[in-house]
Amino acid sequence: MASIESVDLSLRVGKQEELSRLAVAQRRLAQLRLVTAGLLGGSLPGPPICVVMEGWDASGKGGAIRRLVAPLDIRHYRIAFFAKPTAEEKSHQYLWRFWPALPGWGDMTVFDRSWYGRVLVERVESLATEAQWRRAYQEIVAFESELAEDGAIIIKFWLEISDAEQLARFERRRADPLRAWKLNDEDWRNRSKRTEYESALRDMIERTDHDLGPWDVVSAECKRHARVSVVETVVARIESGMRRQGLEPPPPLPPPSAN
Repeated sequence: MASIESVDLSLRVGKQEELSRLAVAQRRLAQLRLVTAGLLGGSLPGPPICVVMEGWDASGKGGAIRRLVAPLDIRHYRIAFFAKPTAEEKSHQYLWRFWPALPGWGDMTVFDRSWYGRVLVERVESLATEAQWRRAYQEIVAFESELAEDGAIIIKFWLEISDAEQLARFERRRADPLRAWKLNDEDWRNRSKRTEYESALRDMIERTDHDLGPWDVVSAECKRHARVSVVETVVARIESGMRRQGLEPPPPLPPPSAN
């Protein structure tokens, strides 16, 4: 079972290794995405691909997402961003606002934040009652299981960084005029509650890690390592998800010709 305690934050990947591994993984991802879209190999549309990206503020989610979608045609994926729910969204059950973004057969959606806000920020900030967030673990597992049993491939990431590394990244953002917009008072306030968030995070991973929607906790102290790990893991999860649907992934394409 995944856990934040088991993550080795000392893992590092050099620039050349990152570029080399990304080139291989991104080419394979592009191939698999064309196959699951029904555009390569004459196949019918394949299973919906649902990638959930969660992690600490400044853990590198944006950079990992950019590397993930870089080899894909813009028509072959969707990135769904979620912040605070609107007044209309609050008037519905909390999962309601995520349904329109879910991928259908032949589609792929990357969720930048997700339904896990119910058991993280809404729990810590008392935006949900204790009864609501405690009930949410079972609701989320049931929700993901329903999607997976209908064919979806559920891929979930938590990007883990240390408290010290997060502080260093915050300070670098604050000093950079082109990135300072990413940092606000709420980010600093959330840092002051890291202990509470860590407790909520442990419960989240323990209670929502299941066979049809396992967590992949990624060491993100080194951004290069995180980016490579995310793309390689998505490739592996798509391949295993296809096999679960009785679809054998095609053999990898040869490297492109130097000519």
